[in-house]
Order: sequence, then C-alpha cells, then structure tokens
Amino acid sequence: MDFTAQPKPATALCGVVSADGKIAYPPGVKEITDKITTDEMIKRLKMVVKTFMDMDQDSEDEKQQYLPLALHLASEFFLRNPNKDVRLLVACCLADIFRIYAPEAPYTSHDKLKDIFLFITRQLKGLEDTKSPQFNRYFYLLENLAWVKSYNICFELEDCNEIFIQLFRTLFSVINNSHNKKVQMHMLDLMSSIIMEGDGVTQELLDSILINLIPAHKNLNKQSFDLAKVLLKRTVQTIEACIANFFNQVLVLGRSSVSDLSEHVFDLIQELFAIDPHLLLSVMPQLEFKLKSNDGEERLAVVRLLAKLFGSKDSDLATQNRPLWQCFLGRFNDIHVPVRLESVKFASHCLMNHPDLAKDLTEYLKVRSHDPEEAIRHDVIVTIITAAKRDLALVNDQLLGFVRERTLDKRWRVRKEAMMGLAQLYKKYCLHGEAGKEAAEKVSWIKDKLLHIYYQNSIDDKALNEMWKCQNMLRSHVRELLDLHKQPTSEANCSAMFGKLMTIAKNLPDPGKAQDFVKKFNQVLGDDEKLRSQLELLISPTCSCKQADVCVREIARKLANPKQPTNPFLEMVKFLLERIAPVHIDSEAISALVKLMNKSIEGTADDEEEGVSPDTAIRSGLELLKVLSFTHPTSFHSAETYESLLQCLRMEDDKVAEAAIQIFRNTGHKIETDLPQIRSTLIPILHQKAKRGTPHQAKQAVHCIHAIFTNKEVQLAQIFEPLSRSLNADVPEQLITPLVSLGHISMLAPDQFASPMKSVVANFIVKDLLMNDRSTGEKNGKLWSPDEEVSPEVLAKVQAIKLLVRWLLGMKNNQSKSANSTLRLLSAMLVSEGDLTEQKRISKSDMSRLRLAAGSAIMKLAQEPCYHEIITPEQFQLCALVINDECYQVRQIFAQKLHKALVKLLLPLEYMAIFALCAKDPVKERRAHARQCLLKNISIRREYIKQNPMATEKLLSLLPEYVVPYMIHLLAHDPDFTRSQDVDQLRDIKECLWFMLEVLMTKNENNSHAFMKKMAENIKLTKDAQSPDESKMNEKLYTVCDVALCVINSKSALCNADSPKDPVLPMKFFTQPEKDFCNDKSYISEETRVLLLTGKPKPAGVLGAVNKPLSATGRKPYVRSTGAETGSNINVNSELNPSTGNRSREQSSEAVETGVSENEENPVRIISVTPVKNIDPVKNKEINSDQTTQGNISSDRGKKRSVAAAGTENIQQKTDEKVDESGPPAPSKPRRGRRPKSESQGNATKNDDINKPLGKGRKRAAVSQESPGGLEAGNAKAPKLQDVAKKAVPAERQIDLQR
Repeated sequence: MDFTAQPKPATALCGVVSADGKIAYPPGVKEITDKITTDEMIKRLKMVVKTFMDMDQDSEDEKQQYLPLALHLASEFFLRNPNKDVRLLVACCLADIFRIYAPEAPYTSHDKLKDIFLFITRQLKGLEDTKSPQFNRYFYLLENLAWVKSYNICFELEDCNEIFIQLFRTLFSVINNSHNKKVQMHMLDLMSSIIMEGDGVTQELLDSILINLIPAHKNLNKQSFDLAKVLLKRTVQTIEACIANFFNQVLVLGRSSVSDLSEHVFDLIQELFAIDPHLLLSVMPQLEFKLKSNDGEERLAVVRLLAKLFGSKDSDLATQNRPLWQCFLGRFNDIHVPVRLESVKFASHCLMNHPDLAKDLTEYLKVRSHDPEEAIRHDVIVTIITAAKRDLALVNDQLLGFVRERTLDKRWRVRKEAMMGLAQLYKKYCLHGEAGKEAAEKVSWIKDKLLHIYYQNSIDDKALNEMWKCQNMLRSHVRELLDLHKQPTSEANCSAMFGKLMTIAKNLPDPGKAQDFVKKFNQVLGDDEKLRSQLELLISPTCSCKQADVCVREIARKLANPKQPTNPFLEMVKFLLERIAPVHIDSEAISALVKLMNKSIEGTADDEEEGVSPDTAIRSGLELLKVLSFTHPTSFHSAETYESLLQCLRMEDDKVAEAAIQIFRNTGHKIETDLPQIRSTLIPILHQKAKRGTPHQAKQAVHCIHAIFTNKEVQLAQIFEPLSRSLNADVPEQLITPLVSLGHISMLAPDQFASPMKSVVANFIVKDLLMNDRSTGEKNGKLWSPDEEVSPEVLAKVQAIKLLVRWLLGMKNNQSKSANSTLRLLSAMLVSEGDLTEQKRISKSDMSRLRLAAGSAIMKLAQEPCYHEIITPEQFQLCALVINDECYQVRQIFAQKLHKALVKLLLPLEYMAIFALCAKDPVKERRAHARQCLLKNISIRREYIKQNPMATEKLLSLLPEYVVPYMIHLLAHDPDFTRSQDVDQLRDIKECLWFMLEVLMTKNENNSHAFMKKMAENIKLTKDAQSPDESKMNEKLYTVCDVALCVINSKSALCNADSPKDPVLPMKFFTQPEKDFCNDKSYISEETRVLLLTGKPKPAGVLGAVNKPLSATGRKPYVRSTGAETGSNINVNSELNPSTGNRSREQSSEAVETGVSENEENPVRIISVTPVKNIDPVKNKEINSDQTTQGNISSDRGKKRSVAAAGTENIQQKTDEKVDESGPPAPSKPRRGRRPKSESQGNATKNDDINKPLGKGRKRAAVSQESPGGLEAGNAKAPKLQDVAKKAVPAERQIDLQR
C-alpha cells in the first residue's frame, strides 16, 4: 500500500477521541507525558511501537481507537525531544501510522505534515552506524517508508521540495561500505518513486544527486557515488530532460548561477556518459557549440572532456555522432597551443582503442608533426610509437613515415624520441620477431635509417625516495670500512674489507662499474689519513649539514684531476658522498621540526589554513620524528626536544603517546646521565603506560625502560610485581595491557623474571584464562570480525598466547620442558579449531583469531633453534595447515608472517615448504602473493650464499633446493591425500609440487634440476621417520616422490645429468637408507602419469573456484539468506542440515544470485540458494541438487571432534570405529580454505561412508585400498598426530607447564 494516489485527508478523523475524552493507549501502556522519566518513556514507546507494528490496514476499530494517540505522537513534545532513542521510536510509530492509515493520513495540517517528514528524515541519519544497537530499528524505519512510499504524500505540499532535498542529502550522506544490498535497495526505492511519480525534478534536487558524481565527492564516499549511479540508471527516462535543461542553462545560455555545480559540468558529463549515454542525448550537440567558443581555456576543457569520451574503449560516440567527431578533429588545428597538444595526446588512446578511426587521424597528425611547437612534434612521435609498440597493425606506413621524418628534426629532444622509438620497434618486430615476417618487413628500413645509437648518460639520482633508509645503511657500511682500515693488515681483514666494498658497490648505480671505482677509492683512503678523517667526520652522528657540505667539497677537491674534465671515478665518489652525507637532517633540523610540532600542540600553528587539523598535524609530525629517530638518534638529544615529547606523552591521542615513547626508546640512551630532570619526569609516565596504557604503549614503555635506564631491573620489577598480583580473568578487558607488559618484561629480562613468570603461566595463563570460556561469543556465522568487535576475553587469550611465546623466547632453553607443554597446548588449540575447551561457547570469528594466534606462536618458537628442535613433524604439519584455513584473513596474515620471518632468514628452511600448500587456495590473489613470496625468498637465499662464502657450510639450511624433501614429506601427510591412486588427489599433489618447483626451476643453477631429481630418488630409498612402520604412509611418500619426478622430468631436459653432489636428507623426517634396499617400483601408472601431465583441467577453473563457499570441517556451510526475513545490515547465514548431498560444480554455477561471505575484508564470492529445511538426517542421505547449497560439509583442518567422550580431555583421541565399506554414500564436502574438489572426485566418494565423523587429530580408521570412502569423504583433512596422542592422557587437558 502506498500514497501514490493520495486523496485529500479525512478531516473528520482528526477530532476522534476515546469515549472518556482521553487518549487510548495499548493494553499495558500507561500514559506518555513529559511527567515521566526518559527511561520509562522509552519503555512505554517500545510497547506502542510493537502495537502499531502488529496492526494492519483492515483494523478499523483499532484505527479509530488509536487515532488520538497517533495525533499525540506528532506533537512538538515528541518531534523536538532531546533523546535520540525517543525520537527514533516516535519515528517508527509515525511510519507505521502512515502505513496503517494509507491512503489517508490522520494529519490534515500541511505544516504538521512537513514537520513530521522533516523529523523522520532527520532520524534516518542513524542508518550511518551499522554497529549501533538501534540499527535494526533505523533499518525498519527505512524499509517501512520505502515499502509504503510514504513520502509521496508530500506531493500535496507546496514546499515539498525542501523535504525531498533533505531526504536525498541524508541518504547520500549516510550510505557507506558497511551497508548491505537491502539498505541500498530501499534507499533506491524511496528516491526513485519521488523522481518518477512527481511532476518533475527541481535543480536543487538534481544537484543533490549529481554532486555525488564529482571526483572529490566520489573519492570521499564511493558508496554514495554507486547509489547515485544506480538511481540515475533507474530513472533515466524521467530525469534525462532535467539534466538536459541544466546543461543547456550552463553551456548554452551561460547561466552558471542556476547551480552550485556549474563549474563541474565537464566532470559531470564524463561521469554521466559512463553511467548511461542516454542521459546525455540532448547534451552532446551543446558540446559542439562549446568547441567553437572564443575562449581558448574553454575549448581546452571541452577537448579534454571529448578526448575521454571518444577515446574510452567501449565508446561508439564517434560513429553515433559524426558532426561532433568532425568538429573535434578540427581542434587539431586550433590556434591555442595547449588545445593542439591535448588533441595529439588523445590520438594515442584513440589509435589503440579504435583502430577504425586511424584513417581520420592520419591527416591531422601529419600536419601536427610539422607543428612549430617542439612539444607537439615530440608528442606526435610518442603517440605513434606507443600505438605501434602495442600492435604494429594499429599504425599505417604514413604514420611511421612521420616518425622517420622527425629523426632529422632541428631539436635534439624530438630527434632522440624518434630514433629511440624506431629502435624499439626494430628490436621488437625484427630482432625478436614478435609479430611474424610481415611485421618485420614493414619496419626493416629502420636499421638503415638510424644513424646514431640511442643512449642516455646516467643521471645522478638525488631524489629523496628511500633517502633516510638507504643513507643510514650506507653510512653504517662506510663506518665499518673505516674501522677495518684501523686494524692491522691480515688475510681476514682483507677478506672482510672486500666483502664490505662489494656491499657498498651494490648500493650505487651500475654496481658492475661501481666495484672498480669503490676499490680505487678504498686504495686512496688507505694512503691518505686526512681523507679518512674527513670521511669519518662526514659520517659522524654529530655532523651538521653545514659541516657535511664542507667535507664533501674537500674530498671532491682532493680527488679532482684538472687534466681530466670528465672523471667517472669522481662522479661515483660524489654520488657515494651525497648518499651518506647528512644533507637534510641534523640537530638543527630536528629542533626546527619539534618547534613546528609545538606550535600545533599550543594551537598557534596555521594547520587549518594548510588543510589539516591540529591533531592530524601533531600525529603526522610525530610519525616523521619517529622515522628520523631510527636513522638520526643523536640529533634528538636536547632538553627542548624531550620536553616536547613529554608533552606529547600526556596527550589523550594514543597514537601520539605511542610514537613519543618509541622516540624516547630510540634516542634516550644519554637521558639518565645528561638530563636527570627529564629522567625523573619520564619514569612515572612510562610506569603508568606499562600498567594502564594501550597494548602498543605498554610494549614500547617496557622496551624504553629496558633500553635507556641502568637500573632497569628495579624499574621492571616495580611494574611486574603489581601486575602479576592483580591479574583477574573475570575482567578480561583489563587484562590485555598487563599481559603485554608481563610478556615483554619476561622476554627482555629472563634471568630475573623467568621463574616468577612460571607460576603465573601455570596457575593463571593456562589454567584460569586459556582453559576457560567465561563468556559466550556472538553466533553470527562470521569467520572474521574487525578488531573492535572481538570480545575482550579472546583478545586476552591472544595476548596470553603471545606471552607464553615471549616468556619462552626470553629463556631460550627447554630445561623445564615448558616448551613441550606449550607446544602441546598450541597444537590442541589448532586441533580444536580454536575452541580449546570445546564447549562451543566461542564464536567462529573468535576461533579464527585463536587459530591464527596458535599457528603464529608455533612459527615464532620455531625461530629459536632450541625450540625448533623439539617441534615434532606432527606439530609442524598442524602449523602448516593454517595457511589453508577457512578464514581468508587467517590465511592472509599467516602467510605474511611466514614470509616476513623467512625473508629475514629467521625460520628454518622447512617452513618455506608451507607455501606449496597455497596452490590449493581458492583466491587467486593469495596464490599470486605466495608465488611472489617464494620468488623473493629463493632470491634472497641464493644471494646470501653468493655474498657469504662461509655460508656453504650451512647449505642444508640455506640452499632453496633443499626445500624439496620437506615439501614432499609435508604433501605426503596432507590430510587431503587419502588414496595414493586417486587421480584427482594426485593432480592436487602435482599442483602443489609444481607451485614450488616452477619457481625453483626457473634457472638451472649448478645443475640444480638434477640435484632435485636426485633428492626425490633418494627419498624413495628411505622411510618416513614419522611413521616408519606404516606401509601405507610410506607408499604415499613414495607416490609423492614419483609425482615430483614426473614433473621434474617433464619440465627439464637437464635433470638427467649427474648431480654435482649427493644431497643430504633431514633425519627428522626420513630414516637412514637401509643397506641393499632398492626401490625401483613406480607408484603411479603410466596412464596416471599421462593424465597428470596432459589431462584435461579440473571441471571448475581457478576463477570459478573463487565463487565457491568455503566451509569448515564438519561445519554447516554458510550461505547468504535470499529472503527478506531480516532488516539488519548483517547478512545472516543459513546453516543447513549436515546430511545434505553433494552438488556438482555445473549445478552450482547455475545459481542466479551471488553474495559475499561474511569473511568480508577480502570476500569470497558464494552462491546464494534457498535454504533446505526439515531434512531428515537419516532418510535424506541424497537430496536433489536444486534443494542443496553448494557449501558441502567437510572433515577439515583443525576440525573439532564431534562428540567428546566423557572424562577424556586429552589432545589426541583414538577411535576404533571401522569404516563401513558398504554403507550409504557420505556427503562430499569442500574443506576449509581450499578449492572444492572436482565433480569426478565427488562421484568417486559417492558410494563410501564412515560410521562417525572423524575430527582432526584423530587416528584414522583403517580403510581397505579398494574402498575409496572412509576418511576421504570429499576432502577430509585429519593429519596424523600419533605422538601427541600417545603423550596425551585425560588429566593433561589441564596443561602442566611446570614439568
């Protein structure tokens, strides 16, 4: 029901009251007046809202009964009420009143109606905050107004335009990226009904829409731009005339005062054309008029606009509007130089995007190639060469002839561009033959025409990019070189000096040539002591910019040779000196920066005039000072600077205080001795930040105390003792900062605090905090939530895990076996998917946080050699599987942490093998990121080996090729790999292997292909050290080896050469080969080998896989609800019965609607279908594919066991259930974070089942080789953890870290 056909209001209704003359309230609702408290008023209004919400239009008696109440609610007392909750409830009531009484409104006064709608419009601003507890009511208000079209009643009002403008501005201002499609849909319905059912759109109302298309607004709020875009598309037939009138007023009649947007007309035309060309049907002829304007700047603006419209890839404007096109071409001959230049620049895009227009452009480009302006002739060449490099067929012989002529141009810049461009074309099409013989013949004349070889002298790069970072590093290298000169000459000294010279040369342009010059400079330094002292002064921390200038001049003067005007050696030395000299930052510069920041703090700076707020200026200034504190620490040492930093520490801005603490930490080493007053003021502030500041402040405060005070043990004890005594798990929000401080204290001062921390860990961290769930998480189905939505208890648990790691990293020993217990705890965390207590009280997003924390913790401990040794293969595999987590953010952050540690050579080489599992990631960007990480890691390791001759002794831990055995072992234990003869599973293994091998085999350095092949062959002569007596496990290991050999043999013809040396296999993963043991058996058939190398790709491509839902092991898949059952902004996920059958890729791809999963920060597209309800879990083992969701359930990585046996709380639980080989089919289920399996594999498991679901970490039930069912069941993930299982007993659920 709506107000589209609104009759006049019934005046008779207005006087109706109840029989006793009082306002009738719903049952249970007392009178609502200004005499009651606000809380009581809200309580009563909620009951009124419920009453009106439940009423429909047919309730005539109730309508009469509550009419006085409806009039009462529109009184000034409610419309002007200061409480926003009261106003919201009243607005909801009024919206329902319009719905109930439609098409007649109970309010007759036009002024009253205007007040009511302006009031309702103001309430819609509450839609902006989707996290508000009242958001659902705001959404209900919007939905009600859109459905009823309540605003259409305003057409009867004389000044309705004011209401509509306010409404449109409000909706465009509140829309943001946290809103779902329903919010946008209701907004569109509300606005489009006003546009299409009204008498016309006024200019002000049109402006409220168009302003969102202006680039400045578009960049500010992308969602408002999208909303305006869809609105214009929907109302194109109605609004086109209004738009035409607007542009006619501005462009033709010159009435810029008609709109505030007049100065943006060309930006608007471009955006409107991109949205729908039909919006500008009447506007294009007006542009032709503008092209002929007498104002050169106006013509230039129109040319720029039309260049974008004609040149865009999908534009057919040139063919649709020939008169405008011809008029535009005429601007190539414009008298105004910038217009001609803009026209020429356009030609490049036009040639590439519209080759059919090349004929029209040729004649005009010919004239411009002889233009009197050098810049235009230059750009003609650039235009033609750019198009020719894209595709030679885009340019004809005439256009190439213009470039040929310009090789004789009177200006060097033009000649150079022509020669360089022709040389590039010749190289591309003749030397490389990239386009065949015909193209080569077309440009064969170039080599005869070019009389000069294009070259360009190297230009000194004096730019500031990477200035401070590079300067600090290079200064350090030069300082170390000068230190070597002070030492007695020896072979070791000469070797170290040579290495340092090579490092310095690497940081200069053209390192190859620079090496000789650096050696020569080093000889001069050795012979000239005065030169060395000048260089030492230059790199001294106290050197000022003025002193640096004098030093550089003096050194350059000594090295200059008057007889040699061009001296490459001197140029290189000058470049080195410019890189290391403090030409920008010294104590004076720091002092000046601090004074500027002080002005911002005091409010005397002109920040507002510069377009920034004082707070932003202070924060930005401190960030700059923080960067400088790393590279120029001594320049900060003054009382004035530190006083300003102390002032920042007292500010409420957390980021400002954090940066100030870090600056003290980096620069305050002499505060204690030189500035006692600063010291006495700083200490209590640091103590306060360590105890009650933010976590980041606490960390920096502890490190600051440790770095700059001599009595740090006393200072840290004063923080440690009260914090350790006051820990209370019942108040988790007050735990986070203390846990951070305690963790860093125990890491920085282990000798003093390791023992006291042990009891804290055992009695509080593990027993009281980690092993208990005090609160119940929000069951919203999301796999990830923003930081601000994570519960304090989970944040505390994450910090508790980090504390355990920091405590152990501080001790650096495992004498008390605490590390073993911690690793078992972390493994249990991963096994239980983050729900350590398995009480199912924790939300999925919080579980994701804890899985990430546990995996990252194991990886962090592995960076310490003493802990790496005790990490079992099972624990390593659990850690590795985090990179295939169901949650995108977990995979992303874990991969970043892994890469960061590997690239710094902090992690053992085996951890690089984890990246092979990224081949199974369903998101293309994640796979691409993993590949870049591999390239970077491999490059760094190879470079490190080259630069460090001593590294050859540690080749087993450095040589990238040695990752192959770790990768083979990891893939052999991949829980997806359940049947060694399954082609689909083997194809997955092959993809993972090739993901790593492709990067390793890019170059055949030192015959590395044969070396890797030899490693795979040698593994077949060993047994799996993890399960040496299990024949099936060893068979899987040998099968992976055969797949690897198959890949290596097929990709390289050089792998059959003799390996340069016999590879060493890691004893932790492989046994010693037995004497006389020969394993020449092939574990993959010839048919399988052919399928792996030449078989058809999987049914669903990579991009198709991205559109599949990622569901957790043994969990119900998440699908987006398609109904309108909710008005909230959260996309509610329907959880289906776990017995739903498999659905093929082909069927799932036919789903019409798509949505975005709740893993929202980088969403994975999922198919939205109608949820299945009331399916019997026993009878409905197979259901029709049109009733099921794509998200098939899987036994997954980190899966919780379905039922915990009474009294058993050990980490690993064995099961004796056998597989029923003849049972009904088990549903195939895609695993967390992996691409769904192909349909063929789904069918392969169709006739298999297991009696009970097996959780991760359980020992697998024995399955006969003939039976393809059992644990595979789709993509089952359940890595073996026998060792953990054997150690774990029921009492060990309370993990004892005191052993």
